[in-house]
Amino acid sequence: MKKKIKYSDEPMGDLRVVRDFLPPPDQLVLKEENVKVTIALRKSSIDFFKKEAQKHNTSYQKMIRQVIDWYASRYKKSA
Repeated sequence: MKKKIKYSDEPMGDLRVVRDFLPPPDQLVLKEENVKVTIALRKSSIDFFKKEAQKHNTSYQKMIRQVIDWYASRYKKSA
């Protein structure tokens, strides 16, 4: 069983106000420009991504997009 916390009514000492350092919600979501494309992929590849996406409770399109983004960012730096 967890130990109960006992609170007391004692002075807390020197306190100071901490400035709000968190950005507003609209700055937390980084939007990048997306372009819609049509691409033909092998059925086995799509089946793989669908199976993995279901395991991780996400979208298979999002997983494919992430793989392409990682690939592009890696080779863009070395080109």
